[in-house]
Amino acid sequence: MKPSEFLKQAEERRQTEKSLHWEGTFAEYLEIVTGNPQVADLAHARVYDMIMAAGVDEPEGQPKQYRFFRSEIFGLDKTLQQIVEEYFAPAARRLDVRKRILMLVGPVGGGKSTLVTMLKRGMERYSRTEQGAVYAIKGCPMHEEPLHLIPDDLRLDFRRQFGIYIEGDLCPVCRWRLKEEFGGKIDQVPVERIFFSERSRIGIGTFKPSDPKSQDVSELTGSVNLQMLTEIGVESDPRVYNFDGELNIANRGVMEFIEMLKADKRFLYELNTVAGEQMIKASRFALIYCDLVVLAHTNEYEYNAYFSNKENEAMIDRIFVVKVPYNLRVSDEVRIYEKLIAQSEVQEDGVDLKKVHIAPHALRVASMFAVLSRLKPSKKSGLSLMTKMKLYDGEKQVGDWDQRHLKELQEEYPDEGMQGVSPRFIINRISSAIARSGKSCITPIDVLRSLRDGLAEYTSNEEEKRKLLGLIDEVRKEYDELAKKEIQRAFVFSYERAAQTLLDNYLDNVDAYCNRTKVKDPVTGEDVEPDERLMRSIEEQIGISENAKREFREGILRSVASLARRNIRFDVNSDERLKEAIERKLFADLKDVVKITTSVSTPNEEQLKKMNEVVDRLCSEHGYCPVCASEVMRYVGTLLNR
Repeated sequence: MKPSEFLKQAEERRQTEKSLHWEGTFAEYLEIVTGNPQVADLAHARVYDMIMAAGVDEPEGQPKQYRFFRSEIFGLDKTLQQIVEEYFAPAARRLDVRKRILMLVGPVGGGKSTLVTMLKRGMERYSRTEQGAVYAIKGCPMHEEPLHLIPDDLRLDFRRQFGIYIEGDLCPVCRWRLKEEFGGKIDQVPVERIFFSERSRIGIGTFKPSDPKSQDVSELTGSVNLQMLTEIGVESDPRVYNFDGELNIANRGVMEFIEMLKADKRFLYELNTVAGEQMIKASRFALIYCDLVVLAHTNEYEYNAYFSNKENEAMIDRIFVVKVPYNLRVSDEVRIYEKLIAQSEVQEDGVDLKKVHIAPHALRVASMFAVLSRLKPSKKSGLSLMTKMKLYDGEKQVGDWDQRHLKELQEEYPDEGMQGVSPRFIINRISSAIARSGKSCITPIDVLRSLRDGLAEYTSNEEEKRKLLGLIDEVRKEYDELAKKEIQRAFVFSYERAAQTLLDNYLDNVDAYCNRTKVKDPVTGEDVEPDERLMRSIEEQIGISENAKREFREGILRSVASLARRNIRFDVNSDERLKEAIERKLFADLKDVVKITTSVSTPNEEQLKKMNEVVDRLCSEHGYCPVCASEVMRYVGTLLNR
């Protein structure tokens, strides 16, 4: 893009912003609000409307998925559903839950800050839309709702006529201005459209506790303007007070309270009043109404310590707690690291991290390690952590376990995911692997090596370190099998066709076996007995015993018949266990070919041609580059020759 084109784009944006601006009188605002009552929504309703405006997906058998969070938050669907349905939805209808502080509790790096930041940035964008338009009394330091100008004794009539609920009262500044500047004529009070902005301190506030000895409550509630006090001389005059505390400026929107439970009690008392009464107490003034969503977050240690202290019962009663655990789905964990790497603009040792190729499965092995560290061993006999991880990630069947067991597994440990390895540690190790590899790409082995090297700085606890090393070994074994399967599959010319041919042959023989008939020999055309050796060579790949073969075969035939009634052909992907058996059978037949071709140091012309074909296939179909494709072929050759 040329500089002139960029400047044109910037001017177009400025003109768009200018077109959104609106100024008028309270009388003109009444025309707007009576035509669109949503304009007068309270803060909780505004946040809820913003989330719902983005849309909701309802996958069968899964929690609702709110599109608003989709670009940044992964694997926390249940948490998000609780926040939206149990907090914002009832709060939007002015139920008592809106008088609670929404507190997110979870381990470091679990996404609490990201979630709050999304809500803040979302409110900024939403206020610039027609649906999310916000209007305020012009010049009000708290950007308050213009309907507060309507006297209390007229509000019931106003609601009867227009169906609009009015809550709250004028701030001291607007009350003084209405009397002194406008002579009580509410129709002449100026109103303007405002746009939430954390930088401009309009509707979005953030507070972080620091040294209690030097930090003053005025950061929340405002302070006296000493210069104006000298001129006017009366402390209770609203003109001598700066209503610029975080609670003041966040009125109509949201305020983030970082590490809330680390704050001094003086600050928590203010929050208690805000949450329970929607009121702020400023020195020398009566209680001041405020309408905002308080979003707090803290770690689990601080939460447990605070909530176990009986002295804090009054404050605890004003808190709505939502646990934000680590993600427990490998596929979503991969998306987290893809997002973080895409956001990175760091260059280390002259290496542009965005230009380094990340080999297939490199992020997946890191994600597997992270998720395994967060899972708790099941009480069910024979269920390994690796199997549990795969079921959590959506695999339909893993050995004798399937998705029917999922809910039961999740209910075993309600706090699962509150401990384990943080995404921050993982992304640091991935970044280290990228920066130090010295290659144009990094492989899964590079990532696993970097994770192993980083454990010394992660923990000094020898028992925990041994546990994590064991998990890395488990991931390495899983990757070894995955790599062998991928390379062997790449050696199969037209794999899908070969797999379907083998499946069709198997089904013909199974049908004859179960119905006590014969099959036609493909060469001679003669009727022959079902090929028991073929059927067993496939079934043994997944551990089907001699005693269980009939039950397995009859189950396959029932599946074939069920799909046929719906005019659906039974193919390789129709049954997960049979698919695995077919793959293993094909790969077992190919193992010697792969072993010889990948392991020879000086391949002959035919072997070299085959290797180049496999590299091309890996690059074109599986996302490898020539470097990592060659590396994974050598690695698999080593594995097969052990």
